[in-house]
Amino acid sequence: MPAEKTTPHDILLAHRIVPVIAIDAVEHALPLADALLAGGLSVVEITFRTAVAAEVIRVLTEQRPQMLVGAGTVLDAATVDAAVEAGARFALAPGCLPSTVERAATLGLPFIPGIQTPSEVELARSLGCSLLKFFPAEAAGGLAMLEAIHAPYKHTGVRFIPTGGVSPQNLAAYVASPAVAAVGGTWLARPTDLREGRFAEITTRVRDALAVANT
Repeated sequence: MPAEKTTPHDILLAHRIVPVIAIDAVEHALPLADALLAGGLSVVEITFRTAVAAEVIRVLTEQRPQMLVGAGTVLDAATVDAAVEAGARFALAPGCLPSTVERAATLGLPFIPGIQTPSEVELARSLGCSLLKFFPAEAAGGLAMLEAIHAPYKHTGVRFIPTGGVSPQNLAAYVASPAVAAVGGTWLARPTDLREGRFAEITTRVRDALAVANT
């Protein structure tokens, strides 16, 4: 019997932490990747919040093939196309727009839509998604809200990637929850860190976060 194929979702679950990066200069892409790899992470989400996002994804996929590179803030079908063309291996959105999810499915791009309510969970499930983004996590009620939403759907296998407000202070509580598959980490590498070249600090943050997530 052939071995089961490892999917991008499997890799996300193995790491438990996904750095969420808004990057505004292509020249920061490789130093960022190297800092993450040095800290022990080989996954990254590059958000389509900047004009260079597609080029950054392309550079990373071509020059750091050991990285699992995903696209974030994928708001429409056109951005799905751009992400796939750039080489993204998975994609996420803050919300759940059926046309975007369906375009990703057509292109074979693993897609993680965002939710805040039970109705949105059910919409996402109807579109074939069981790994969902909970965003903005802390502003939407934090872990207590997430676990309340998860309760009626636990038996279906739905799990979440909370993003937005997750920090070193609450990371341990999030990763200990059965509702949480992984967390999105905006604190690991902020735009100012990239602009000011604080890549050693990024590596330290990654190591510290993984020590908590893997406890």
